[in-house]
Amino acid sequence: MRAIAISCLMILISWVWTPVAVALTQIKLSDLSYQECPPELAQGAVTSSGSGAANCFIVTGKAENSTYKTVYDADIYGRIYDANNDPILQNRTRLGSIAEVPPGVSDFELRISVPANQPLPLKLKQFKASGFSATVRR
Repeated sequence: MRAIAISCLMILISWVWTPVAVALTQIKLSDLSYQECPPELAQGAVTSSGSGAANCFIVTGKAENSTYKTVYDADIYGRIYDANNDPILQNRTRLGSIAEVPPGVSDFELRISVPANQPLPLKLKQFKASGFSATVRR
């Protein structure tokens, strides 16, 4: 009898208090461009291995959140190629993140380091982002 009462109480509590659903939301990225980093950001840039010289760039664009809620922790994915169509970041498509994307269209920027021996101009392809309707990383 006690087990039934506890079960009923747990069901009642779950109806009253339910956690916020955290769903993955797609963010459209457009108007992509890049420029060299300002000198204070570019100083000492190296490749991910830490051994090669690198050029610093800021990728900018528009992020479109078509929902009515702010999206948090949106991961940015894309491919970046050099002038010879060689990939800049081997075996890696996650490029960074946007902390918050409000409803509507907003600006974003992302800092990348490119090995100094890869020829310009860069080609930005297949950029997209996805995030959550509530903060998930702390």
